[in-house]
Amino acid sequence: MDHAVVLALYDRDMRAGARPDGPGVRVERAGSVVRQVGSEQDWNGILWSGLDEADADAAIAEQITYFTGLRRTFEWKLYGHDLPVDLEQRLRAAGFAAEREETLMAGEVAVLNLDAEPPEGVRLVTVTDAAGVDLVTGVHEKAFGTDGSRLRHRLLARLAADPDTVVAVVALAGGVPVSAARMELAPGTRFAGLWGGGTVEGWRGRGIYRALVAHRARFAADRGYRYLQVDASGQSRPILERLGFAPLTTTTPYVYEP
Repeated sequence: MDHAVVLALYDRDMRAGARPDGPGVRVERAGSVVRQVGSEQDWNGILWSGLDEADADAAIAEQITYFTGLRRTFEWKLYGHDLPVDLEQRLRAAGFAAEREETLMAGEVAVLNLDAEPPEGVRLVTVTDAAGVDLVTGVHEKAFGTDGSRLRHRLLARLAADPDTVVAVVALAGGVPVSAARMELAPGTRFAGLWGGGTVEGWRGRGIYRALVAHRARFAADRGYRYLQVDASGQSRPILERLGFAPLTTTTPYVYEP
């Protein structure tokens, strides 16, 4: 896999050419910025920017004015190779707060190690209804210690309006949900994104996360996607590297609250 080529494809298809990630959401180009706009329950933010030193501050101020007018908290998703090189400092100076840096990783589906299976007594179930979504969000809340209401809203909306663009999976141990994850598919592109892989305490370190990655990768392969993309934490990066993923760049959410 040529890392530079894959990163350029990702920028073109998933950022500059991004599609809305759910019903009722729109993607707009505003000058040198591509943004997604939705309700308070949706992800609002900047997907891509083509800025330089001369226009960066004005573009940042423009987006603050726009989203503040909508009364939306929004995120500027900053990648390590974005320009200008001091864009991070400019966002901080404008009032954005940085969240945890992650690593954008990608793997070519055809060469990934997809043999991983869940441990004995654990089965993986694909979610198709509200009851299943509740299991996924419950695991999310326990694993990450965060509110799952936005995730529940987005999953229910996509399963109802466009079920072919999302795959949600829950791992059950004797009927008890212990891990969950989802995959978002972008028709017309070569990329499928892996999101939200989390395992509750007491079940970590048993290979469930690895099995969930392999399970979703097989879905992507069956549907003709060439690459899988992950925003990887420090904990998941070593597992993904063993499966055949490679780091492309870093990504950091910069959040602005009106």
